[in-house]
Amino acid sequence: MRRPAGYRIAPHVHLPVPRAVTLTSEVLLVKSGRMRVDFYDGERAYVESRVLSAGDVVLLASGGHGFEMLEPTELIEIKQGPYAGDTDKERFEPVAEARVRLRE
Repeated sequence: MRRPAGYRIAPHVHLPVPRAVTLTSEVLLVKSGRMRVDFYDGERAYVESRVLSAGDVVLLASGGHGFEMLEPTELIEIKQGPYAGDTDKERFEPVAEARVRLRE
């Protein structure tokens, strides 16, 4: 959100609302360093890659993804719960380095 000075958000609480989560979404905030994110479609076909640096944020809401740290990197990862461990993911082979399409 971007709001002008003086703008107010009224105090509030969030009410209990039943939700059915079918896919895990996640948000990554890069605190420091640089990393490459490889994006895949829902059928695990490689789409493209992007480089993220300190201050960048990515929302991973669908499809697949993989990461390579290009230098020492510190991240904050945010996912909805409950945490299911490895039962919520299926790993697959990454894109070959020769096929990486880097979009910066």
